[in-house]
Amino acid sequence: MADELVRRAQQFVNVAYGSRIGMTVAEDGRTKWEVMHALTRAVQLELGLSPLSNSFGPSTLAALTSKYPKLNFGTVPSDNFCRIIQSALYCKGYDGDGISGTYSPRVQAAVTALKADMGLATAFPGSDLTPKVFKGLLNMDAYVVVGSGSATVREIQQWLNGRYIGRRDFFAVPCDGHHSRDVAKSLLYAIQYELGMADGTANGVFGPGTQAGLRQQTVGRGSTGIWVWLFSAAMLLNKRPVGFTGTFDAALADEVGAFQSFARLTLNATADFPTWASLLVSYGDQSRTGEACDGVTRITAARAATLRAQGVKYVGRYLTALSKTFLPEKPIQPGELSTIAENGLACFPIYQTSGRDASGFNYAAGRAAGYAAMNAALDHGFKTGTRIFFAVDFDALDGEVTASILPHFKGINDAIADAGNPYVVGIYGPRNVCSRVASAGHSSASFVSDMSSGFSGNLGYPLPADWAYDQIVTRTLGSGEGRIEIDVNIASGRDVGQSSFNPPRAVVPDTLLPADLYANLELDVGRYMESIGFPNDGGVRTHSHQECLQTTVRAHDALITELSNRYNMRKALIQASAYWEMRHIGIEDHAKDAAVEAYHKTGVGERDSSTGIAQIFGEAALRAWNHCINREFVTGVIRDPDNDDHLYAAWQEVRNDEAHALRTVSLLHLWAVDGKPGGKNPPEGEAVLRPMALDYMEWEIFEILRRYQGWDSEAREHAGQRMALYHVLDKYNGIARHR
Repeated sequence: MADELVRRAQQFVNVAYGSRIGMTVAEDGRTKWEVMHALTRAVQLELGLSPLSNSFGPSTLAALTSKYPKLNFGTVPSDNFCRIIQSALYCKGYDGDGISGTYSPRVQAAVTALKADMGLATAFPGSDLTPKVFKGLLNMDAYVVVGSGSATVREIQQWLNGRYIGRRDFFAVPCDGHHSRDVAKSLLYAIQYELGMADGTANGVFGPGTQAGLRQQTVGRGSTGIWVWLFSAAMLLNKRPVGFTGTFDAALADEVGAFQSFARLTLNATADFPTWASLLVSYGDQSRTGEACDGVTRITAARAATLRAQGVKYVGRYLTALSKTFLPEKPIQPGELSTIAENGLACFPIYQTSGRDASGFNYAAGRAAGYAAMNAALDHGFKTGTRIFFAVDFDALDGEVTASILPHFKGINDAIADAGNPYVVGIYGPRNVCSRVASAGHSSASFVSDMSSGFSGNLGYPLPADWAYDQIVTRTLGSGEGRIEIDVNIASGRDVGQSSFNPPRAVVPDTLLPADLYANLELDVGRYMESIGFPNDGGVRTHSHQECLQTTVRAHDALITELSNRYNMRKALIQASAYWEMRHIGIEDHAKDAAVEAYHKTGVGERDSSTGIAQIFGEAALRAWNHCINREFVTGVIRDPDNDDHLYAAWQEVRNDEAHALRTVSLLHLWAVDGKPGGKNPPEGEAVLRPMALDYMEWEIFEILRRYQGWDSEAREHAGQRMALYHVLDKYNGIARHR
């Protein structure tokens, strides 16, 4: 909601400074970083600093401290300098006295109130604006409880500010009642200061010196003083129901015991080092041993013996591979699950593709991940009821969780529900991601990437309530044949993996699709397409779901099976490409066909267009056939793409002959594997892939589907959507080939 007083502040900074600070701000009455950056630049200009920066950093603080250690009625250097202060007050929700240019009693009262809200009334009494308070004024931190913020957390924030603001590297934290990265770091600074670390040594990092100091600061029932205050603060910031107190009473002891039980620490109801560590940093005490591990190395009998000797019971292994050469043992290897079971271990499966940022996560990608993980789990022999942990292996910000991760996991759940829920959904990721996905009802247990302690989704967030595995450190165990590097995981018992398995499904050629599978295939494909906006009746498109599936899957199943076997190509690659294109045909495509016909008969119109059930350009068909003839994949006559008659003949073939169009789809895929030599999309060609194979990995399948359409952003987006379609089709092809 727009605030007219904030709008007035925006108008001031634009008029007085816009031409001199290299930026103007929108005059929309909304407080945001843009406004704070402009006001910061205005301060720097008044201080004579250059170059100007959006950051109120050390140089700005030093200059302000040197020139104006106390800003008040008598020291404010100019009317505009005062107006900067008044504008910032309005943006923070305090009285700016009309941006009058005078450090008036109203401004003095506002600054006094600001310092009280920050917890600095005692440290900086009166109405003087001191440099560190000014720094806090020119950011987006709130100093009153916001939303669902806790009054007790705010009390801790104010206490930290008031007690430590005088230290060189300590700056005011928000007092909004919410735990955060800055608050977590400020608590570490406080601990370091109380341990006696000097300015410049204390750095807010849970390093060796801090750990050594805390090992000497065990407190328990009956203890009093600063270490109890700090410990109770750490408990509260981890959402444990205690009071902020300096006395370690029975109530605090009981809650410490409850936390230790929850985090699988030694139960002693005292603030010992492992408990301090688990409260202060996501990975906790990294000297702990865990009953679980995950890794990228095959589990052999010798390695299994090493793990058992270390007390490991559960091993996390990956369902799929990202590369044939990089970390070749990362995915579960042939026979490995039998070895795991025979050696008394259990396995929990992890599904991870190359999504290392938010762009790889969306609803359609989630559907694809769900289908792909189920197919892979079946291939390996995981039984019904196994929990699969789907990875979010990056530092997803809270807004990215809302926009990308939650829809992605909705897609995963919908895919698995469509299949009758043969598997259970878990999540691997930072604390905040895991907690939010669980709260949305999209996961049943969390595998927490707590080794990444610097992730914004870990620092300042408690261990998720549904945690199953807590990843804390990488460690190398054993020697000789038994040597293995693992990530050590603490296990809560919420997930125990699987210790027996069905026989794995071998990589075998595709077969004809049995008639009894078709009804369920039609239902699953229709559900998916409807979920991404394609109604089964066709909607505004020319062809219905049933018509497209009949044409591109069922009617030509013998041909597609023959092509699959001949070219070592999964049937789903041909089916998905053709079905997807046919579902998109609309009246505009018929108009383009007519324009091509006109061109080749009258010379007026379009020379080429995508056409037929698989929407193939005549030139693309011609070049793919030429390439495959040269590679001896197929026989035929080489034709010239610059010859109109040759081009038109190729265009008519893919337009009018369904079987020829489907055969051309397979050749287009083979051409794509070789980088589309001679093509124009893109002009420089594509990277050459490994030869077509039945064991193509996820990224290779994506590349084939993407290259069929092109190389622009739409082609990538559609390829992501077609991945799910591919996996639905391959699910049923898989059932057929393993009967």
